[in-house]
Amino acid sequence: MSTVAVANAPPGAVRGQAVAWREWAGDVPRARWQALSDTASTPNPFFEPWYLLPALESFDPDGRVQIFTLEFGDLLLGLFPVHNPARYGRWPLPHRSAWLHANAFLGAPLIRAGCEAMFWQALFDWADAAPGSALFLHLPAMPLEQPLTHALFDLSAGNRTSALVMREQRALLHSPLPPDLYLERALAGKKRKELRRQYARLAEQGALSFERHSEAQGIDAWIDDFLHLEGGGWKGKAGSAMACAPATETLFRNALKQAAMLGKLERLALVLDGRRIAMLANFLTPPGSFSYKTAFDEDFSRFSPGVLLQRENLALLARDDIAWCDSCAAPDHPMIDSLWTERRPIGRISIAIGGTLRRAAFKRLLSLELGRNPTGLT
Repeated sequence: MSTVAVANAPPGAVRGQAVAWREWAGDVPRARWQALSDTASTPNPFFEPWYLLPALESFDPDGRVQIFTLEFGDLLLGLFPVHNPARYGRWPLPHRSAWLHANAFLGAPLIRAGCEAMFWQALFDWADAAPGSALFLHLPAMPLEQPLTHALFDLSAGNRTSALVMREQRALLHSPLPPDLYLERALAGKKRKELRRQYARLAEQGALSFERHSEAQGIDAWIDDFLHLEGGGWKGKAGSAMACAPATETLFRNALKQAAMLGKLERLALVLDGRRIAMLANFLTPPGSFSYKTAFDEDFSRFSPGVLLQRENLALLARDDIAWCDSCAAPDHPMIDSLWTERRPIGRISIAIGGTLRRAAFKRLLSLELGRNPTGLT
């Protein structure tokens, strides 16, 4: 059905509502959800059912998170997980927010192309009608270059205060160049020579090979190897490796298995004498992709196995179905920022909801957060 037909639907035919997330865990709702995910204007694997449902099962067993949807009959137009935090940073400021966790790196809702403004209006209307104790609506980890974010600011510009309260840049792979030319442009000749030397020295340690898989076969052993490799490095020592907590390990295992079965996982490894010493998991969400997790054996750090694996990962540039890859990395990451030269702007957005008094209070809070000169206020 066309977007025009949806836009011209009679009043009440397009319905926005929020329900407990478990209502979307059945086979039929999941199928509708996945169909939306595969055609969303802005890809976001972290809100697709194969990732979000295992995350909710791990981190929200009491079922407090809701799924906000916009629907037209049986057609799902948009979907967004929401919850009600009692604190905003270190301040006791209750608000409504997209639901994210430490291993979800994008907060963009899944929206059918052309329905962005309609979705935001429905979300705003829902938040206005039943704000509860929430003082405002907060959208973390939003992609600032996408039409859905432009639609949000366009819609709020007329009668609703909104602001970009934080902006950062993270590494992005996006280029028409083939892998070899991209590497030549990204790295100085001295650095490329050093990588070739490190590869040669590593190959002297034993039989060295590279593997790439996109099928589900062997996924359990691959996951076991990854968790062991990551847990044996600095993340394991810091307590931030996926296997350090049962909830994150369960999420990792369930999400990667489901992604592999759907053809949405590409896994890479550098193998020395039959042992994986560097590993990488990419989520494939055409026309984009996401570099989800990587790990390497720190006993081989002098050979830069993680960088050597990322050199192989540049093959994404040669795929017809993938135009870009989000690194999911922190800004100014010491490794990936030097290899991937493009940047993706990501930000946090706050929006007024409710009646006059609530909006006035939010505007005051916003001016305090942004300083007396509220740059980004619209």
